[in-house]
Amino acid sequence: MMRDIRYWIGFNRVSGIGPAKVRALMDHFGDLESAWSAQRIDLKAAGLDRRAIESLLSTRGSINLDQEMERIDKAGARIILWDDADYPPLLRSLPDSPPVLYVKGTFTPADREWTIAIVGTRRATAYGRQAAETLASELARNGITIVSGLARGIDAVAHEAALKAGGRTLGVLACGIDQVYPFEHTKLVARMIEQGAVLSETPVGSPPEGGNFPARNRIISGLSLGTIVIEADETSGALITADRALEQGREVFAIPGNIFSRTSLGTNRLLKEGATLVTSAEDVMEALNLKMVAAHSEARAIIPADATEAKLLAMLSADPVHVDQIVRECGLPVAQVSSTLAMMELKGMIRQVAGMQYVVAREPRADYVVE
Repeated sequence: MMRDIRYWIGFNRVSGIGPAKVRALMDHFGDLESAWSAQRIDLKAAGLDRRAIESLLSTRGSINLDQEMERIDKAGARIILWDDADYPPLLRSLPDSPPVLYVKGTFTPADREWTIAIVGTRRATAYGRQAAETLASELARNGITIVSGLARGIDAVAHEAALKAGGRTLGVLACGIDQVYPFEHTKLVARMIEQGAVLSETPVGSPPEGGNFPARNRIISGLSLGTIVIEADETSGALITADRALEQGREVFAIPGNIFSRTSLGTNRLLKEGATLVTSAEDVMEALNLKMVAAHSEARAIIPADATEAKLLAMLSADPVHVDQIVRECGLPVAQVSSTLAMMELKGMIRQVAGMQYVVAREPRADYVVE
């Protein structure tokens, strides 16, 4: 059944209606379009309390859903809903997963399966920065996507290190997808969109208000198989992320720190409470059984997913071939060729060089057979 995204966007703007109430409305009305236009008595029957009903009535009388969609388009973002194939499955499995994600960038299969969060203090020491850089780099080189919150300090170091290592990274914003917070990370965000994605559950135009950060932290841990905390004092938001990871049944790792350093109070407490002590990326990969991720990723990049990929791959080599020639010789529609080439490039099977010409990313070792 076709869904009208506008109503999902509308409910995402209603204060007091979160994931649980959206699920209740879907169960009662069957779709959010019917819920959006429902009468007060029907909303009450669906389980909404008086405050939520008043908030919904106020919001739907004051916003234009078409204009909301235009704002999202203008921001250069796309919308991913709960049941979309592109929605990260680790996040979807949570009872409080966001019904709507605003996204810039792309999710690869690795981003959905092999992800580790790295978080920590904004006031990182030289030790903390070195630890974050080392761990993020080593994990990224092993095909693991680094997730963090784009904050100053440890978060930014982890994102930067993943990019520098040629890996992928996801950043979760505590504001609208049309903004960058903090502003000095504008260039970092642009690079992340090329080698990963930035995402948010808050509507376009939302400022980075204090209440958004704890909610944002559950997404960071929810996207990840495990969360590594590197330097955190006793009131650090990184500890909220660790708590949410535990609630979600995910692993929590901590880097031991100087017992005299304020920025180690939180991490050392996590270790006392049972967090897994790590001193290297290998410790994390072993604990999560991720030591073969790089090999799995390479295999996925080599093996065509279907006959179309196999046909296009057979036409390419280390010598550049223009897309027009590919279209002429393969006998497939232009749209199908373009979309398949884009997906193959995303998977690392091929590379685009100057002037819309393509080459294989690596030479095949044997003939491809697609049943």
